[in-house]
Amino acid sequence: MGRLAAAGFIVTLGLLASAVQGQDGARALMTAVTERSEFHETVHLDGVIEAVQQSTVSAQTSGTVQSLPYDVDDSVAAGDLIVQLEDSEQRSRLRQAQAGLEEAEAALSDARQRFERIEAVHERGLVSRQEFDQARNNLAAARARVERASATVAEAREQLSYTRVLAPYGGILTERHVEVGESVNPGQPLLSGLSLEQLRVVVELPQKYAELARTERQAKVTLADGRVLETGEMTFYPYANPETHTFRLRMRLSEPNGSLFPGMLVKVGVPVASREALWVPASSLIQRSELRAVFVLDDQGRPRLRQVRTGVRDNGRLEILAGLSEGERVVTNPSEQVGSDRLNLVTELGTESGPEANP
Repeated sequence: MGRLAAAGFIVTLGLLASAVQGQDGARALMTAVTERSEFHETVHLDGVIEAVQQSTVSAQTSGTVQSLPYDVDDSVAAGDLIVQLEDSEQRSRLRQAQAGLEEAEAALSDARQRFERIEAVHERGLVSRQEFDQARNNLAAARARVERASATVAEAREQLSYTRVLAPYGGILTERHVEVGESVNPGQPLLSGLSLEQLRVVVELPQKYAELARTERQAKVTLADGRVLETGEMTFYPYANPETHTFRLRMRLSEPNGSLFPGMLVKVGVPVASREALWVPASSLIQRSELRAVFVLDDQGRPRLRQVRTGVRDNGRLEILAGLSEGERVVTNPSEQVGSDRLNLVTELGTESGPEANP
C-alpha cells in the first residue's frame, strides 16, 4: 500500500478527531494482548434434513381399492388401516383351502385307524408284511396331505390379510398413487409416507475436504436463526458422486422436536484444516475503505497507529496476517478514543508498521 493512500487514511482520522474535539474526554483506554492460538478452518455447506424412515407401500395381492381412510398430509399411527382392497376372491380361496384341509384331516383319521388295526393283527402274524407296509405308507401319505392342506390354508389366509394394508410406522402420508375403485396388482405403489420421529442431515462434501473430514469426524449443524442442532452418529458414503465428485455425509439428529421437517435447509460447518494464527479482538480494528489499522501501545504506553493485514473473523476475534507480533498490546475500543488526546493520530503508517504490513 503506497504512502499516498496511507496519508489519506491519516487525514481521514484527523478530520474525525477534529470533529469531536469539543466533546467530553474519552472513556477509559481498554487494551488486549495479541495471542497466538490454533485455528480450525471450517467450510460451510448447505445441508438438507430428511426423514430416516420414508417409504412407499405397495400392493402384495391383486384386487380393487375399496377404501382409502387417509389422504395426503394426514397423520397415521403404526398399524392403522390405510388401504382396504376388495377381498371376496381371497375369502373364497380361504374357504376352499379350509375345506381341503378338513378333507385331508378326515383321510388321515381313516388311514390312522386302518394302520392301527393292521398293526395289531400283524403282531400276531395274521396279515402279510406287504399289507402292513402298505397301511403304514398310506398313513404317511395322509399326514403329508394334511401338511400340504395346512400350508394352503396359511397362504390363503395371508393373501386375505394383504387386502388390509396397514401403516408400517407412525408418520405423515406424503403421496397417494391410487384412487378408490382402481384395480391393483402385486408390486403396484399405493401410498408414500415418512416419519418425523427420526430425522437426519445429508450434505455433499467436496472431494478435497473428504479425507480430513472423515478423519476428524466433526461437524456443526445450524439453522437460519443460529440455533445449533445436536447430531449423533456420522456416516460417510464410501464412494463419490460421478457427476459432482462429492462425497455424501449423513448425520442423525438427536432432537427432532417438532420444529424440524424434511426438506429444510441447514448450514453444516465441517472442519477441514487447522493452523496457528495470531489474534486480536475484532473491536480493535479501524477500517477506512481498503485500509485497516490498529492502535498499538509503544514502550512508553502511548497508542500508535499501525497498519495491519487481516484474515478471518472467528467468535469476536480477528486474525492478523501481518503488521503485529505476538505479545504486543492493542487498543480494543479505538472508536471511543478517537478525538481524545490519548491517541496519537500523527504517526506515519510507513514508519510504524514496517514493510511486512503492506499487502
